[in-house]
Amino acid sequence: MQGDDTIEDQEPRENRPQGRLLSQLLQDVAGDPAREHISVADLLHALRDRALAALIFIFAFPNAIPMPPGTSAIVGAPLLFLTVQLAFGLPPWLPQFIARRSIARRDFERMVRHVVPWLQRAERLLRPRLSALARPPFEHLVGLVCLLLAVILVLPIPLGNMLPALAIAVMSLGILERDGVWVAGGCVIAAAGVALVWGVLAALVKSALYLFAAVLS
Repeated sequence: MQGDDTIEDQEPRENRPQGRLLSQLLQDVAGDPAREHISVADLLHALRDRALAALIFIFAFPNAIPMPPGTSAIVGAPLLFLTVQLAFGLPPWLPQFIARRSIARRDFERMVRHVVPWLQRAERLLRPRLSALARPPFEHLVGLVCLLLAVILVLPIPLGNMLPALAIAVMSLGILERDGVWVAGGCVIAAAGVALVWGVLAALVKSALYLFAAVLS
């Protein structure tokens, strides 16, 4: 209801149902000296009710910034599982061969230090508004869009990673903070990413046909 959204939009952040900020939760996990390694299962447990959208962001964002080749192949499989669950309203779950994957806490801490400044800038802009776009049933449509983008991410398409990954990251933050403006913005980025990938694929096909014709002639 419109009245409920208005009340929610006026609530201070600490009283909102989402609880602590994702940047704070990640820093807590990274700064826990009791852990020598951080597994995906550890993150799933630490993030609790925020795990689905938060994990989608964690696996998508590395592809939205310059990263070593092959990163998309590593994070692609978890994204496929998680976006399917978002699309169908399922609780977060990952198979053991993914959940058991871990990295040294020091490496995770370095990654968090790199990601958190970007995340904190985003969190200062995020707030509940147009919340219907970030809740079911629209949330499930967003999950389908993210699933399509996750499929694109795992394909070896030149220049095909950054925009789809950025779109997934923006939409997942929108879902996390019930910010429909960010969800809508992510959909716009998604459309641009799909258009770019389509253009690259068309150019590759035309080049292949040209080379094939040149060989035959």
